[in-house]
Amino acid sequence: MLLDKLKLKRIKGDASFRIFYRKKIKNKKSIIVLATKEKKKNLLIYDAINSLLIKNKILAPKLYSENYKRNFIEIEDFGNDTVFNLLKKKGSKKIDLYKKSVNLLNKIQKIKETKVKDFKGKNYKIPKYNNQQLFTEAKLFTDWYAKKNISGKKLSKFNFQINKQIKFLLSKLKLKNDVFVHRDFHVSNLMKYKKELGAIDTQDALIGNRAYDLASLIDDVRFKSNKKLKDNIYNYYIKLNKKNLNEVNFLNDFEILSVLRNMKIIGIFTRLAVRDKKKKYLKLIPYAWKLIELRVKNNDTFKDLKTILDLSFSKKVKTYK
Repeated sequence: MLLDKLKLKRIKGDASFRIFYRKKIKNKKSIIVLATKEKKKNLLIYDAINSLLIKNKILAPKLYSENYKRNFIEIEDFGNDTVFNLLKKKGSKKIDLYKKSVNLLNKIQKIKETKVKDFKGKNYKIPKYNNQQLFTEAKLFTDWYAKKNISGKKLSKFNFQINKQIKFLLSKLKLKNDVFVHRDFHVSNLMKYKKELGAIDTQDALIGNRAYDLASLIDDVRFKSNKKLKDNIYNYYIKLNKKNLNEVNFLNDFEILSVLRNMKIIGIFTRLAVRDKKKKYLKLIPYAWKLIELRVKNNDTFKDLKTILDLSFSKKVKTYK
């Protein structure tokens, strides 16, 4: 199959280097995923993880065909009903949609396999989401955002202080890295298809901390939710997992991972604007700051981090879009 001989409609993509097209022949629809950069992750690993989810009776896009040599795969089309779009609809029952999302997360976290074959027949072992990787990701905050807003000797001092705080927070994590982590489990990557919720954008999955994906869902920079709704979602997850959860340790890790994830997101969105000229993500940074502030206030674990951030970034900088 050659792309240039098909009638394709380009559809809105994400923050990655992938390009998506909708293919429609008569009544059959599919999605073409084109990836010339990070090809292994965006094609081979993406389908391998989807196959693992499907094997575990979790809805994910099936592979219809592949042309790895020409940089694309053809997968099942789930339509346009992301949970994000459903939440935005007038009269939507937000808590019901979030509960269904938590139910999906629970199913995902029950996956035991860590190895899967890709469509070339090679084994792919899902890596661990260890502290070194979490540190590298959180450090994007200093590498891009701090670099853009702080200069000279102040930047060197800030980087040293913040990196020290990131390592401190990572040392305070209590839970094991022993569950399947989607790693981008937010409402734009969850879709309703055939009356069921499924997951897309799975290529970054790792084996990590069970609090990570819940933090991604609840403290999601893309969809603003109030504290009451956040607490209701969190408590629903706790209720479902009460028998096999240390609630104190889980809350500790949830808050640390939420803060580190949103620091990472601020760094990534700055990089997208500066390096890749994708400036639309800058408008999300003020809310990422609010999510960080929500978790660090009145929590002694974050006392030093909060002081450093407050001294280094004015309210004006934090709210700048």
